[in-house]
Amino acid sequence: MKKNMGTIDRGGRLVLAALLLIWAFATPWAAAPLLHWLAVIVAGVFTLTSVVGNCPLYSVVGIKTCRT
Repeated sequence: MKKNMGTIDRGGRLVLAALLLIWAFATPWAAAPLLHWLAVIVAGVFTLTSVVGNCPLYSVVGIKTCRT
């Protein structure tokens, strides 16, 4: 699997994943079960794609944010 995500993109996703998890567990707005689990799942996907360095959606669309 080739990497298609740059460092800034990966870092931004990790920050966004952390914010989603904080929102899901620490705010009363996420008390609705659907919103809570949706935020947790999206945070998980963002974390996984950041660690792996490959976004399947980027591959489909043809986007590449890394230098090589």
